[in-house]
Amino acid sequence: MVCLGNICRSPLAEGVLQEKINRKGLDIKVDSAGTGSWHVGQGPDLRAVAIAKKYGVDISHQQARQFSATDFDDFDIIYAMDGSNLSDIVSLARSNEDIEKVRLILDELNIGNNNYVPDPYYGGDEGFEKVYELLDAACEIITKEM
Repeated sequence: MVCLGNICRSPLAEGVLQEKINRKGLDIKVDSAGTGSWHVGQGPDLRAVAIAKKYGVDISHQQARQFSATDFDDFDIIYAMDGSNLSDIVSLARSNEDIEKVRLILDELNIGNNNYVPDPYYGGDEGFEKVYELLDAACEIITKEM
Protein backbone atom coordinates (compact mmCIF):
# COMPACT_ATOMS: atom_id res chain seq x y z
CA MET A 1 0.00 0.00 0.00
CA VAL A 2 1.65 3.24 -1.12
CA CYS A 3 0.66 6.90 -0.74
CA LEU A 4 2.64 10.12 -0.53
CA GLY A 5 3.83 10.35 3.08
CA ASN A 6 2.73 6.99 4.55
CA ILE A 7 0.80 8.60 7.42
CA CYS A 8 -2.84 8.70 6.20
CA ARG A 9 -4.08 6.58 3.32
CA SER A 10 -1.55 3.76 3.05
CA PRO A 11 -1.45 3.02 6.81
CA LEU A 12 -5.25 2.76 6.75
CA ALA A 13 -5.11 0.49 3.71
CA GLU A 14 -2.46 -1.68 5.34
CA GLY A 15 -4.44 -1.98 8.55
CA VAL A 16 -7.77 -2.70 6.88
CA LEU A 17 -6.36 -5.34 4.53
CA GLN A 18 -4.28 -7.01 7.25
CA GLU A 19 -7.32 -7.18 9.54
CA LYS A 20 -9.42 -8.81 6.80
CA ILE A 21 -6.61 -11.27 6.00
CA ASN A 22 -6.20 -12.15 9.68
CA ARG A 23 -9.93 -12.83 10.01
CA LYS A 24 -9.64 -15.33 7.17
CA GLY A 25 -6.71 -17.03 8.91
CA LEU A 26 -4.36 -16.36 6.01
CA ASP A 27 -0.61 -15.86 6.37
CA ILE A 28 -0.05 -12.92 4.04
CA LYS A 29 2.26 -9.96 4.70
CA VAL A 30 0.80 -6.50 4.17
CA ASP A 31 2.92 -3.37 4.49
CA SER A 32 2.75 0.28 3.52
CA ALA A 33 5.14 2.99 2.41
CA GLY A 34 5.23 6.52 1.08
CA THR A 35 6.80 7.83 -2.07
CA GLY A 36 8.27 10.74 -0.08
CA SER A 37 10.58 10.69 2.91
CA TRP A 38 9.08 13.53 4.98
CA HIS A 39 7.52 11.33 7.68
CA VAL A 40 9.93 8.36 7.83
CA GLY A 41 9.89 6.89 11.33
CA GLN A 42 6.71 8.68 12.38
CA GLY A 43 3.46 7.01 13.33
CA PRO A 44 0.25 7.48 11.36
CA ASP A 45 -1.73 10.72 11.54
CA LEU A 46 -3.81 10.66 14.72
CA ARG A 47 -6.99 11.10 12.66
CA ALA A 48 -6.14 7.94 10.70
CA VAL A 49 -5.48 6.08 13.96
CA ALA A 50 -8.83 7.26 15.36
CA ILE A 51 -10.90 6.28 12.31
CA ALA A 52 -9.23 2.87 12.16
CA LYS A 53 -9.88 2.33 15.87
CA LYS A 54 -13.53 3.29 15.35
CA TYR A 55 -13.82 0.23 13.09
CA GLY A 56 -11.74 -2.11 15.26
CA VAL A 57 -8.46 -1.78 13.37
CA ASP A 58 -5.27 -0.88 15.23
CA ILE A 59 -2.69 0.99 13.13
CA SER A 60 -1.03 2.82 16.04
CA HIS A 61 2.06 0.59 15.90
CA GLN A 62 2.92 1.42 12.29
CA GLN A 63 5.88 3.61 11.34
CA ALA A 64 6.24 5.48 8.08
CA ARG A 65 8.88 4.37 5.63
CA GLN A 66 9.79 5.29 2.08
CA PHE A 67 9.04 3.02 -0.86
CA SER A 68 12.15 1.61 -2.54
CA ALA A 69 12.95 -0.55 -5.55
CA THR A 70 13.55 -3.53 -3.25
CA ASP A 71 9.82 -3.52 -2.46
CA PHE A 72 9.32 -5.01 -5.91
CA ASP A 73 11.25 -8.06 -4.66
CA ASP A 74 9.35 -8.31 -1.38
CA PHE A 75 5.74 -7.93 -2.58
CA ASP A 76 3.58 -9.60 -5.24
CA ILE A 77 1.15 -6.67 -5.61
CA ILE A 78 1.78 -2.99 -4.94
CA TYR A 79 -1.30 -0.82 -4.58
CA ALA A 80 -0.99 2.93 -5.18
CA MET A 81 -3.50 5.36 -3.71
CA ASP A 82 -3.47 7.79 -6.67
CA GLY A 83 -1.99 8.46 -10.08
CA SER A 84 0.93 10.49 -8.76
CA ASN A 85 1.89 7.67 -6.40
CA LEU A 86 1.54 5.20 -9.26
CA SER A 87 3.89 7.23 -11.46
CA ASP A 88 6.45 7.58 -8.66
CA ILE A 89 6.39 3.82 -8.02
CA VAL A 90 6.69 2.93 -11.70
CA SER A 91 9.66 5.32 -12.04
CA LEU A 92 11.57 3.02 -9.66
CA ALA A 93 10.69 -0.16 -11.56
CA ARG A 94 13.61 -2.13 -12.94
CA SER A 95 11.64 -4.26 -15.37
CA ASN A 96 8.25 -4.88 -16.92
CA GLU A 97 7.75 -7.54 -14.26
CA ASP A 98 8.04 -4.83 -11.60
CA ILE A 99 5.58 -2.57 -13.43
CA GLU A 100 3.03 -5.39 -13.74
CA LYS A 101 2.85 -5.57 -9.93
CA VAL A 102 1.61 -1.96 -9.58
CA ARG A 103 -2.11 -1.15 -9.48
CA LEU A 104 -4.44 1.58 -8.28
CA ILE A 105 -6.27 0.20 -5.25
CA LEU A 106 -9.61 1.71 -6.25
CA ASP A 107 -9.46 -0.07 -9.61
CA GLU A 108 -10.70 -3.01 -7.54
CA LEU A 109 -14.04 -1.18 -7.20
CA ASN A 110 -14.55 -0.40 -10.91
CA ILE A 111 -16.03 3.00 -10.07
CA GLY A 112 -15.09 4.85 -13.23
CA ASN A 113 -12.25 7.03 -14.39
CA ASN A 114 -11.17 8.79 -11.19
CA ASN A 115 -9.96 5.82 -9.18
CA TYR A 116 -7.92 7.89 -6.74
CA VAL A 117 -8.15 7.71 -2.97
CA PRO A 118 -8.45 11.36 -1.91
CA ASP A 119 -5.72 12.62 0.41
CA PRO A 120 -7.48 13.58 3.67
CA TYR A 121 -4.42 15.23 5.28
CA TYR A 122 -5.56 18.85 4.90
CA GLY A 123 -9.24 18.12 5.43
CA GLY A 124 -11.36 17.36 8.44
CA ASP A 125 -12.37 14.11 10.08
CA GLU A 126 -15.03 13.44 7.45
CA GLY A 127 -12.28 13.06 4.85
CA PHE A 128 -10.76 10.23 6.86
CA GLU A 129 -14.17 8.58 7.16
CA LYS A 130 -14.61 8.65 3.37
CA VAL A 131 -11.10 7.29 2.80
CA TYR A 132 -11.76 4.49 5.27
CA GLU A 133 -15.01 3.56 3.48
CA LEU A 134 -13.30 3.45 0.08
CA LEU A 135 -10.37 1.39 1.33
CA ASP A 136 -12.62 -0.98 3.26
CA ALA A 137 -14.69 -1.67 0.13
CA ALA A 138 -11.57 -2.22 -2.03
CA CYS A 139 -9.93 -4.48 0.57
CA GLU A 140 -13.13 -6.52 0.87
CA ILE A 141 -12.92 -7.28 -2.86
CA ILE A 142 -9.20 -8.03 -2.63
CA THR A 143 -9.74 -10.57 0.16
CA LYS A 144 -12.61 -12.27 -1.69
CA GLU A 145 -10.05 -13.15 -4.38
CA MET A 146 -7.79 -14.89 -1.84
